[in-house]
Amino acid sequence: MKGAAQIDPYQAPEPVHVGGAAAPVRVGLLWHSVSSGNLGVGALTIGNITLARQVATEMGLTPQFTVMSMRDGDAPPLLRGEVDTYVIDSKAMLTPGGFWKAVGSVDCVLDIGAGDSFADIYGPKRFGFMWLTKMMAIARKVPLVLSPQTIGPFTGKVYRALASVAMGRSTAVLARDQQSLDFTLALAPQAKAALSVDVAFVLPFEDRSTERRGPKLRIGVNASGLLFHQAETGTNRFGLGYDYARFTRDLLTRLCARDDVEVHLVPHATSNGDPTDDDGRLADRLVAEFPKAVRVPNFTGPSEAKSYISSLDFLVAGRMHACIGAFSSGTPVVPVAYSRKFSGLFGLLDYDHVLPMTITDPAAAVDFVFQGLSKRTTLSDDAAQGMKKVQSLLDVYRSALKDVFMQALRNRGAKSQA
Repeated sequence: MKGAAQIDPYQAPEPVHVGGAAAPVRVGLLWHSVSSGNLGVGALTIGNITLARQVATEMGLTPQFTVMSMRDGDAPPLLRGEVDTYVIDSKAMLTPGGFWKAVGSVDCVLDIGAGDSFADIYGPKRFGFMWLTKMMAIARKVPLVLSPQTIGPFTGKVYRALASVAMGRSTAVLARDQQSLDFTLALAPQAKAALSVDVAFVLPFEDRSTERRGPKLRIGVNASGLLFHQAETGTNRFGLGYDYARFTRDLLTRLCARDDVEVHLVPHATSNGDPTDDDGRLADRLVAEFPKAVRVPNFTGPSEAKSYISSLDFLVAGRMHACIGAFSSGTPVVPVAYSRKFSGLFGLLDYDHVLPMTITDPAAAVDFVFQGLSKRTTLSDDAAQGMKKVQSLLDVYRSALKDVFMQALRNRGAKSQA
């Protein structure tokens, strides 16, 4: 990490108490979600709360969380009664009593950028909201941490200049892969940047691994509605080298032909409003074509999905957080890459069982998956080794959380004495 600002490894700090009671710390969770149908976004929210609560509790603090984001889904709300929510829209950004007031009411902000949205690939409007909310926190002198996320790309000059300012003025910037860290340091060498890893690795779940001991192999297939739609329409904006729809059907054909296999169609992102990005609708279509497969019901939350994934003998998945759920619950997994975030994350963990984007033949892609299936023990062993590195990288983030909570308390003390 040449040139990176070093953050000390995490050590549990001395508890902080006010009048014999645990001191409160108000944490704004910027660009998290409690209602997204994409369970990966929910996994980031719960994972980040889990880590923040752990650090705060060890410091003798009582964390109070406010999720700050746009209306981004119609799924059943997560964490009902446990967190407050603040909806960001154009009116909130333009009204003095809106986001400006809301961000001033918290002691610190943890901004996760929806995982990979601090970039210009989603268009100027989304970038504008992402950037302006950061700068308003900075202007209000509220400590701002960019929680572990994919950072960039920023291709245009204006985007690059604005992103550099925001990262340079943040209290800390945590990248969840080496490429994002390198990109950050090249763009904003003044930033206090460090390498960590995706917070969803700590998503709580119920271990159901004993269900793997049945007479047949329980093989999960998380077919991405988004990638399937892209293939069917010929859009292919992610630049996959092969036809994803044909790959999925060929994979299911071969799996369902085996007498020793039970195929489970596992949705991980659903949407009532956007059928083109709905794994559940796709699973309904596929189970009609492959009636031997089990159509797994849509999950009520990310922990429920991870618990189910832990019951499988093997998973092949197009959604990255379904892959993380498998990786961190002991289920051998072949991730189906569609962006650099896959190679960045799993390469960081020395896990070289990711289906490359560059394969051009769907049959070769299916062969790659079956090679992974045949060496499940190797995949499990490699994931177990990777999880050791995950814990070390998360310690970097825990240290950043400790620092920002201490800074928040100092700032509050200074205000009370002013």
